[in-house]
Amino acid sequence: MRAISLLAIGLLTACMPSPGADVAMNQTKASLSTSVTAPGAAKQFGTNAAPRPSRSNAEIARDFLELTFTMESGRPLTHLTRFEGPITLRMAGPMPTNASTDLARLLQRFRTEAGIDIREVSGAAPASINIEFVPRAAIKATYANVACFVVPRVANWSEFRTGRNTGALDWSSLRERERVSVFIPSDSSAQEVRDCLHEEIAQAMGPLNDLYRLTDSVFNDDNFHTTLTGFDMTILRAYYAPELRSGMTQAEVAAKLTAVLARINPAGNHPGSAAASPTPRQWINAIQVALGPGGDFARREEAARQAIAMAHAQGWTAGRLAFSHFALGRLTLARDPNTALTAFAEAGRIYQSLPGGAIYTAHVNLQLAAHALSQGQANNALRLVNRSIPIVAAAENAGLMATMLLMKAQALQMKDQTREAAAVRIDSQGWARYGFGSDAQIRARASEISALARRGNKS
Repeated sequence: MRAISLLAIGLLTACMPSPGADVAMNQTKASLSTSVTAPGAAKQFGTNAAPRPSRSNAEIARDFLELTFTMESGRPLTHLTRFEGPITLRMAGPMPTNASTDLARLLQRFRTEAGIDIREVSGAAPASINIEFVPRAAIKATYANVACFVVPRVANWSEFRTGRNTGALDWSSLRERERVSVFIPSDSSAQEVRDCLHEEIAQAMGPLNDLYRLTDSVFNDDNFHTTLTGFDMTILRAYYAPELRSGMTQAEVAAKLTAVLARINPAGNHPGSAAASPTPRQWINAIQVALGPGGDFARREEAARQAIAMAHAQGWTAGRLAFSHFALGRLTLARDPNTALTAFAEAGRIYQSLPGGAIYTAHVNLQLAAHALSQGQANNALRLVNRSIPIVAAAENAGLMATMLLMKAQALQMKDQTREAAAVRIDSQGWARYGFGSDAQIRARASEISALARRGNKS
């Protein structure tokens, strides 16, 4: 699943949902003046293969089994299910202009990086994976705080509505995947569409679970990664290895998996720990309260502190502990900057040492740069942004790129480097068009950053 986007700055807070259904969802994973617009075409990223995972095959095998045999809700799945034979895919509904291009790039990645035989079919031809674009309001009315989702056994939105609450859409009742549908808002930014295509098609073919401990994967409810990583493609390549088949139990898959990974990922044949503690539901609940919509700040801050305490009690030293600190930083930045800066520093320290942690560090730097602007510290904001821009480009996050560039332009303006600021502002516009979509959203992000700078000029 994909949640509503985590991207925010300054005083904004993210939305972390707690859907109660066993469907795979994508949860709903910026002086510039307020009159800034983004004319012209949106910028786009190219088709680049992701770097192979750096972790050991023992760790990847552990994650494969937990991703494959457990639903996001915690329900166990007794059998591996996948498509057997070539996979076909079609799109229907009012398609956003970028959808066809981004889908073609993604399918090429599936073929080359995951070795999956997948192709798009046109018109009303039957397809294994059916992508339908529906109004955002319809999705929100079905699952609040969810950006997009995938369900089995249906070919369109009408069949989904008919099948709800009948048991027909229960993934655990499958023995083989034959037909699934992905539903994406038709009124979305280009980046939101692309992000949904990446995660939901991957889940349509492969794992249905998300794990908070994975910092190198889109299969993580924190939504920091927006496109499929090298780890994700390795998981999918293993999913469709000829040694495996639909209907295999976890024990049967585990017996084959070591040899499968040794063959498809020889770089992972090095020592590594296969041990990992499960994520208690209490910690997940605390994170969802801390970063979820609504609720008073005192309750949400307490939930973030509880998440940190639980992480320490579990003996965690990696991603889940870092995310707990990140949540506290986000909640306290406006009212208690000292606490927030300490929390962000700790989150950043941990993320820097983790596989895939660079994009997490960039998000930490975004928060720190926002604070620097609000304090009139233009040089510090520039240092943080310049350090992060190459990371954000590599992660193909246009919304974050646009925000970083808007911050850079504002910091340059604060230093009276007007010409340089104007050039960066122009560069930001194409990324903003792809990342945010409408002029209203682009102006809103620019206004937020302008407000931070005005506050800094008064300090």
